Amino acid sequence: MLERFVGQTSFVSQEDFKKNFKVKVPENFNFGYDVVDAWAEEEPEKKALCWTNDKGEHVDFTFAEMKKYTDQTAAYFQSLGIGRGDMVMLILKRRYEFWFSIIALHKLGAVVIPATHLLTKKDIIYRANAADIKMVVCAGEEVITKHIQDALPESPTIEQVVSVGPFVPPGFHDFHKEWEQVPAFVRPVHANSNDDISLLYFTSGTTGNPKMVAHDFTYPLGHITTGCYWHNLHRDSLHLTIADTGWGKAVWGKLYGQWIAGATVFVYDHEKFTPADMLRMIQDYKITSLCAPPTIFRFLIREDLTKYDLSSLQYCTIAGEALNPAVYETFYKLTGIKLMEGFGQTETTLTIATFPWMEPKPGSMGMPNPQYEIDLVRPDGTSAEDGEQGQIVVRTQNGKPLGLFKEYYRDAERTREAWHDGLYYTGDVAWRDQDGYYWFVGRADDVIKSSGYRIGPFEVESALMTHPAVVECAITGVPDEIRGQVVKATIVLSKEYKDKAGDALVKELQDHVKRVTAPYKYPRVVEFVDELPKTISGKIRRVEIRDKDHQVK
Repeated sequence: MLERFVGQTSFVSQEDFKKNFKVKVPENFNFGYDVVDAWAEEEPEKKALCWTNDKGEHVDFTFAEMKKYTDQTAAYFQSLGIGRGDMVMLILKRRYEFWFSIIALHKLGAVVIPATHLLTKKDIIYRANAADIKMVVCAGEEVITKHIQDALPESPTIEQVVSVGPFVPPGFHDFHKEWEQVPAFVRPVHANSNDDISLLYFTSGTTGNPKMVAHDFTYPLGHITTGCYWHNLHRDSLHLTIADTGWGKAVWGKLYGQWIAGATVFVYDHEKFTPADMLRMIQDYKITSLCAPPTIFRFLIREDLTKYDLSSLQYCTIAGEALNPAVYETFYKLTGIKLMEGFGQTETTLTIATFPWMEPKPGSMGMPNPQYEIDLVRPDGTSAEDGEQGQIVVRTQNGKPLGLFKEYYRDAERTREAWHDGLYYTGDVAWRDQDGYYWFVGRADDVIKSSGYRIGPFEVESALMTHPAVVECAITGVPDEIRGQVVKATIVLSKEYKDKAGDALVKELQDHVKRVTAPYKYPRVVEFVDELPKTISGKIRRVEIRDKDHQVK
């Protein structure tokens, strides 16, 4: 399969990768037909999806079955009036019907809007009206269906609502009951062009209303790098990415690149994340490849790993937030596996990563993916030198790279703000060392300017995270008449230290930071809290902490 899209398929160095990696983009590429159906024709019995849940249910799907069920789903959605360009929101958690639905919608040329089950009535109304959503397909749980029902009177464009069960309220179509009765699928004569919108994500932005990030039909090919080279997958891999289907990380790790590589996607459908359960899944199903955010790995290394047989695990990747070196070192000591970090956004595919032929530097994102021309720029737009901080940008003078978003849908002004003069500005600040490795500093808005120093929140957070008292923390700048800003740490304490919150612990943590990193970066203000403010997707809202501190001031 990979050979269909890539001339050279294996690489020995970053130089080789940069020079020789090229993706061949077919005309009118459609992941449903050109990958899923192609696998079904070539190797119909090859396992595509291994699905299990926390109730003990388990089912495997071959590519032949995925073709059959996605065709059936496409025919069903056609019968409900869905066709090319129609907007359809999927609130399906980790149900296997997500895979049926997203591939079916691709086959129809419709636009998929993956969404989290945490959306409330207000969130659904906003999304429905911002994107003119025509249909919603959801998991049949009362809390989800009630929010949808409550939103319908103020969401005039929604014509159809579908539940995949088990609960199907009045007014909802019953996916499994009606799905079996539709006629055979007839492939549209022209489902899509390459530049049509196929996927729309509402970012959970830390400020303002969510942006609508639109990707075209070539976007899955941008994830060849993700699945084949960063995840290092092959046809015998069983890969687990821990992510709900409502987030962009799901298509990064549970669909596009994995199936192009010929790997089997493993899905554990669970209500509550429990580290012991996840370790048991790795052991029982013999998972070979794991990708998760640092938070998950922090939980895993707190377990007694000697209780589990993790010998099947060959490769681990990490993304979603910057990696604290302490997590890397502990996981390596316990498992012998090096965590390979990667960086990207909802607007991109993988842009910077540690690839298999590279030696990881704990805490570094790695080196640029050659499908993007990455640079670091100073505030005046000039390129930063090695060792100097700059905003990560994608140079687009030679055209839009494969995997970069098409636009912020219906928001030309926001698109121009982020993408102008041949540069897409990620909003993230980093620096590059003399070996070409990139190191994350923080969001451009989060960088603290104190007494002439530029201090990235991540480096201070990393230092604090090496102290056993700290479970989570957020670093922000608070106004100071003399220094302009000083560093503040907002900290969630581990249960062993909660009773010790006070001046002595503040001093201990400050001294700890001075020992671990440059002393000028230590937090002069420390606040202990029970939880940090977060977005709906779990990102820390530093802006909320800053706003509160400004109000107090």
